[in-house]
Amino acid sequence: MSEHFNKDCQEILSTKLERGEISRRGFLYGMSLLAGTSALGLSATKVRAADGQLVFVNWGGDAITAMDTAFGKPFTAKSGVKVVFDGSGPTEGAITAQAEGGKPTWDMVDCEPFSGQTLGKKGFMEPIDYSVVDKAKTREGFGWEYAASSYFYSYVIAYDKTKYDTPPTSMADFFDVEKFPGKRAMYKWGTGVWEAALLGDGVAPADLYPLDVDRAHAKIEGFKEHIGGYWGGGAESQSMLLNGDVSMAVIWNTRASLLEKDTDGDIGFIWQDGVLAPGSTGVLKNNPGGKEAAMNYIASSQDPAQQAELFRLLGNGPANPAADALLSDDDRRLNPVDPQNFAAQVPLDMDWYEANYGAALDTYLKLISS
Repeated sequence: MSEHFNKDCQEILSTKLERGEISRRGFLYGMSLLAGTSALGLSATKVRAADGQLVFVNWGGDAITAMDTAFGKPFTAKSGVKVVFDGSGPTEGAITAQAEGGKPTWDMVDCEPFSGQTLGKKGFMEPIDYSVVDKAKTREGFGWEYAASSYFYSYVIAYDKTKYDTPPTSMADFFDVEKFPGKRAMYKWGTGVWEAALLGDGVAPADLYPLDVDRAHAKIEGFKEHIGGYWGGGAESQSMLLNGDVSMAVIWNTRASLLEKDTDGDIGFIWQDGVLAPGSTGVLKNNPGGKEAAMNYIASSQDPAQQAELFRLLGNGPANPAADALLSDDDRRLNPVDPQNFAAQVPLDMDWYEANYGAALDTYLKLISS
């Protein structure tokens, strides 16, 4: 999961706790699932490896001191291995420093699949042991040599229903300000924006990759006068629509679902031409807790009931398709990887992002800041 999306999910959990929509136990459970750990110990500070434990590093959030027995006890009782959460942030630079030092203190990280692949090919990550991690418990096409599929989220079109007699039905409509007048909002960090621009410019979903970044940037450049803002976090994207700053935005499905609920349907969203993003777990090479323990943990996290619970808390789509059957009809409508919703979207191409993301982002940031 990206740093920005992970932090946003933690914010959503905190909001639900404040509203009384989930219990403190549910909040801790959700934080542990979001961290990808069994959360027998959770901390926003750096954690060092110790005997009989695994250190899982993600992007952090509020300091958590309580145990999550609902999620942690089953794994510990079975394996004898405690998993603790370190929120110091697994940037590619930090993982590289851990690996090059020769004695990493981290075991597992929450990473973008393309980052896991990049680091793995440099010798910094363990190949995922698919004799332990069950490929049958992942969605077809979402397994990588150095990153194990964990969950999904999407970039979707959210729109103000009070502004339009008919709803948008595609990215072409997103860019059509004559038919759908009003300002738009886009993601500050590029992912999903290139795909949206190309779809809006008439590129067929099957022909998106390799992305024509120059064409995407030309589309955005010609549309800049209609862009009301570039959001960097989910709360910001939500407020742009709630405050009427924009009438349409490409935002995360998790925020779109909240907007629909909070406005009693005045703000809606569509799956058509959405961009589906996978999250993953990676294991550091020569991790102190051992490759075997880390792979066993990843395998245990494939449990469909556990993944269905994460969806109910945050809206993240389950990596294990068996979890789909555990969701209600109302939940399925909001699940980014429900078969009907999945078919309307385009998955991010991790091979393209592995090779091109850094350079494309640099150019995009210059474009939107000029």
